[in-house]
Amino acid sequence: MAANTSVLIVEDEPAIVALVSYSLRETGWEVRSAGNVAQAWESIVQARPDLLLLDWMLPDQSGLRLLSRLRGDRDFQDVPVIMLTAKSMEEDKIAGLNTGADDYVTKPFSPRELLARSKALLRRKSPHLAEAPLSAGALTLDPASCTVTLEGRQLDMGNAEYRLLKFLMAHRERVFSRSQLLDKVWGDAAAVEERTVDVHVLRLRKALKEAEKLIRTVRSVGYMLSEKEK
Repeated sequence: MAANTSVLIVEDEPAIVALVSYSLRETGWEVRSAGNVAQAWESIVQARPDLLLLDWMLPDQSGLRLLSRLRGDRDFQDVPVIMLTAKSMEEDKIAGLNTGADDYVTKPFSPRELLARSKALLRRKSPHLAEAPLSAGALTLDPASCTVTLEGRQLDMGNAEYRLLKFLMAHRERVFSRSQLLDKVWGDAAAVEERTVDVHVLRLRKALKEAEKLIRTVRSVGYMLSEKEK
């Protein structure tokens, strides 16, 4: 899927939110969360997500109520939805699917399986989000094969540097602070300090060889990827 794919997790258990968020951010997706139906609807109206991961049991209302409201709104009726719930009875699954859920994952679940189901659903319902190679000058990053090439030559780099490069290439010409990069690239669940970002930037520049100039330091702010001449 595209690196800027946005996902809204509607779940009131912080541990599950942290686990799922980390898994999705690993693949480069943008992740938001809401702990109840009211917060979720406000978030959806402010910025329509590409995918909704929706818990059944929420503090204020049932997740099915939110799903029913989505499907009845012409602006959001086609948002892909995967239900996340401890309800595993067949009649519960049927109720969720009949209300408009596209898929159904019961707790406890594997984050890898959830990611695979999410990608499959987006390929089916949102083909415009299909993952495509990213390029900047002579540099190309292919998310499908997780490879980076410079003028056709494959470059070697660590996983952290690859994820950092992928994010910056997907958001070219935008400056991000160290704390923003921590959140967007490593996620809240990662035990990474801000100064560690500098280390990964240094490693990334070394791995990029003559393309290292693409990674710019913006004094007192952070980093960006730019093809523009200084």
